[in-house]
Amino acid sequence: MTVMTGLEAVVAEPSVVTIGNFDGVHRGHLTLLHRTVGAATDSGLRSVAVTFDPHPAAVLRPGSEPLMLQTLEQRVEALEDAGVDLVVVLPFTTELAALQPEAFIQRVLAEGIGAVRVVVGTNFRFGHRAAGDIVALAEAGDRFGYGVEAVGLLELDEAAVSSTSIRTAVTHGEVVRAALDLGRPFALRGQVVEGDGRGRTIGIPTANLDVNPGVVVPASGVYAGRASVDGETYDAVVNIGVRPTFDGRTTTVEVHLLDAEVALYGRTLTVTFEQRLRGEQRFDGPEQLVAQIHQDIAQARSLLKAPAG
Repeated sequence: MTVMTGLEAVVAEPSVVTIGNFDGVHRGHLTLLHRTVGAATDSGLRSVAVTFDPHPAAVLRPGSEPLMLQTLEQRVEALEDAGVDLVVVLPFTTELAALQPEAFIQRVLAEGIGAVRVVVGTNFRFGHRAAGDIVALAEAGDRFGYGVEAVGLLELDEAAVSSTSIRTAVTHGEVVRAALDLGRPFALRGQVVEGDGRGRTIGIPTANLDVNPGVVVPASGVYAGRASVDGETYDAVVNIGVRPTFDGRTTTVEVHLLDAEVALYGRTLTVTFEQRLRGEQRFDGPEQLVAQIHQDIAQARSLLKAPAG
């Protein structure tokens, strides 16, 4: 797969294209992506996914943009996993936002990429003040030489799968619900940084994860999860919170690997969240905290070793 930022280096050639923010690359997005890849393969064409960075709201209404479900790096990796040949990351600027719908189609889809088929969700909007919709996209297709496939929103349990609903689930600690909509466990990625070393002093060493401030973090509490670094994956317990037993004030993400001792400082760690074990608690002292952590570890180990389903 090839990744390009902007259209300048993209060579326009006949392509099947899907376009959107794709935050989280959830199961609804995957429906679009798989249809795009399938149509391209059947026709011997290039499959292309177009996404935006930063989130349009960060440019149009600074301060109102949502916390993202993924870093851009994670999003691109998920798009690659879906099988597309090319990912185009369009820098979202005031200039791009000002393009009228037909100008957007001409510059991005027709002249920029060479679309002969465009696959989008039925709620897709584009152009200045989101004036363009599926009807406008299809009508312009007659002039610019592409066809349009509109895909209905994916629903699970009678609710549409969306980045917004997944974001809400994650912020409430409902990581099992989020995983159902994502099609995989929610993941955080960051560099392991130096902490206060308190975990090691109580016999339960942890790695402090430096998380991108623009990414959503699960609700405070303790989670069973898995941690991956350089191709190796380990079962883990993850604590998110301010560590009230020690009068902490800053939220941290701390990861304890189960049954493994690995040098992690300075390395990039990806942590997936399988299940929330409990909320954050204040204990009367370190001894009670340690006893509870050992219970958390035992519960996580049992849960993570259990066969799927």
